[in-house]
Amino acid sequence: LTFIVLEKKLSSENSQLSSEQILGLLPHRYPFALVDKVIEHIPGERAVAVKNVTINEPQFQGHFPERPLMPGVLIVESMAQVGGIIVTQMPNVPKGLFVFAGINNVKFRKPVVPGDQLIISCELLSIKRQRFGKVKGEAHVDGKLVCAGELMFSLVD
Repeated sequence: LTFIVLEKKLSSENSQLSSEQILGLLPHRYPFALVDKVIEHIPGERAVAVKNVTINEPQFQGHFPERPLMPGVLIVESMAQVGGIIVTQMPNVPKGLFVFAGINNVKFRKPVVPGDQLIISCELLSIKRQRFGKVKGEAHVDGKLVCAGELMFSLVD
């Protein structure tokens, strides 16, 4: 039922996705559901999403108690999840679990702290044999680039 509703939503002029719709596309759940909403989406090509960074997230208890910073690996994971939204909407791509196969040229430019809103843009660069793909991801806070890189993924049997 979720996919039927989603197909209707994506075929309309409004290309936004709610958190409920995202949960229908991605396998991630708390505390690893790192995309709050999609604000722009062209299935199979690109997506722009929002991640609201809040102090009540579990990683801030230990990273770091006196100066909370969002771990870089979670910023990259957020970008990967946006990439996953692109891939799950492609025709002819088998359903299954896509996992990281590589991370290239990722650079962190500025710290991300509670109260920030990450605007994550991903663009599909390639997909091979319907099993391997590459996306270019960028994350911005207040219009400033905080992280960028290429993420590769593979379908797990």
